[in-house]
Amino acid sequence: MRFPGSGAQPLRRSLMVVCTLGDLLLDVIVRREGSIAAGGEAEAQTRVGAGGQAANVAAWARELGAEARFVGKRADDAAGELAAGELARRGVDLYGPVANGRNGVVVSLVGNDGTRTMLSDRGVAPELSPEEVDVRWLHGCDWLHLAGYSLYRRPIDEAAAKAAGAVRVQGGRISVDLSSAAAIEAFGAAALRARLALLEPDIAFANEEEHRALGGAPPAATFVVKRGAAGIVVRRGSSDETLAAAPTTVLDTTGAGDALAAGFLVGGPELGLAAAARCVARLGAMP
Repeated sequence: MRFPGSGAQPLRRSLMVVCTLGDLLLDVIVRREGSIAAGGEAEAQTRVGAGGQAANVAAWARELGAEARFVGKRADDAAGELAAGELARRGVDLYGPVANGRNGVVVSLVGNDGTRTMLSDRGVAPELSPEEVDVRWLHGCDWLHLAGYSLYRRPIDEAAAKAAGAVRVQGGRISVDLSSAAAIEAFGAAALRARLALLEPDIAFANEEEHRALGGAPPAATFVVKRGAAGIVVRRGSSDETLAAAPTTVLDTTGAGDALAAGFLVGGPELGLAAAARCVARLGAMP
């Protein structure tokens, strides 16, 4: 199977182009049926496929009518091939190096109420360097969405900065999802604020825990606080708008924030909330 990677061929252009940079992981989701004691066993539903925050946003953006491109480093092992194949079949163009090594895998353990616990192995993804990013891959991008995970490790943080500069200079906009409260605490809130100030994102997304870990609103023109079943708060300057979540049945919350971000970029907050409602009603993070 061939995937675009050199940037040598012309890129398609649609009404909106959403590019993402970050991880393409093999997503293993396990939803248990009933309770389980230590050392015991239980019935479960499982899903294995493409995942990773940046990849999820790209897949949802494509589902919602935009052209979608994913930029990232993946491995040449079975996990990398499976994840890349699924993302390509969903209509997302893949760009970036394929390395000899171990592709990332994330295991999500989903409880009876739909909440999930994640165990992540990012593999080669954080090793994406700025020299491996061809700015031609980003030509015509209306939005570049950066997963926060791409800001906390080197050299992928430098690759993200290069991509953001390339998109900004051609008039595109930048969005960032803060990704993880634990990662913010390990990296340092002040250091993250300084990095975001350099990126100057047009939109920043965070859940309530990430908002607290950062110690307030990030330096972004629009800040979206994801509140789960309570909906979202959209802050523009000194003005806050609270929007309710769309009605749904919650099966699995994995990827709901990624669906919301994609919908918000493609069509605004209402489309984002509708996409999140679709996401939580099924097992898995992709549409």
